[in-house]
Amino acid sequence: MTDTIEWNDFTKVEMRVGMILEVLDFPEARKPAYILTIDFGPLGIRKTSAQVTNYTKKELLKREIVAVFNFPPKQIGPIMSELLVLGGVEQDGTVRLLKPDPSCQLGSRIG
Repeated sequence: MTDTIEWNDFTKVEMRVGMILEVLDFPEARKPAYILTIDFGPLGIRKTSAQVTNYTKKELLKREIVAVFNFPPKQIGPIMSELLVLGGVEQDGTVRLLKPDPSCQLGSRIG
């Protein structure tokens, strides 16, 4: 069992709905990854890297995702990662991206 958190701790995590606009190879990554450009509607466009190479670029393009939006930027090789894309991590390390309801507006906060 994991540690419990208080409601106030949960409200600090700002998760938002976004749509992947661009998927690029990231050959400099230590583990296989892509560079993703993600649209968050009125909140703007941000970039990150993600170890989701179990998906093809075509499968990721225009896919809606959920991401932690309020992490501080982090330098990952040549790119500045501005968020964390969320997914279920299977025993073998495979990431299965979370998928919001299709009618959810870009930038919507998850709560």
